[in-house]
Amino acid sequence: MSAPAPPGPVAGVSVCIIREDSVLLVRRAHAPAEGLWSLPGGKVELGEPVRAAAIRELKEETGVCAKLTRLLDVIDIIHREADGRISAHYILTVFAARWLAGEPRAASDASEAAWTPITDLDKLKLTPGTAELIRQVAADSA
Repeated sequence: MSAPAPPGPVAGVSVCIIREDSVLLVRRAHAPAEGLWSLPGGKVELGEPVRAAAIRELKEETGVCAKLTRLLDVIDIIHREADGRISAHYILTVFAARWLAGEPRAASDASEAAWTPITDLDKLKLTPGTAELIRQVAADSA
């Protein structure tokens, strides 16, 4: 018997910080993106403002503090079973931010956290759409 459909979408946040020619990335420690590199982030808690969730998740996952500078995008991540049923739906609000303090250390849902040269993005297994978002922020910062 297959699992029931989720009750609804889950709100999440993600943060893109570029410092010099590198971006802060984390390697996901849990499904559904286990082992893939992505921007730090996670779920919004009930009653928590989205921007506060972004700052909290960034700090929890990496130990880095930042100031959000702008909204980048709102992305739907929809996972489907082989038969087409939806197994998960995340609505991800992505922010650009300016680094304030701290050096990355993996914690929470990350198995690794690091400043990664933007020129190395094509060498990594990234979550879908991550490289494009990073390149957009890098181009806007140049």
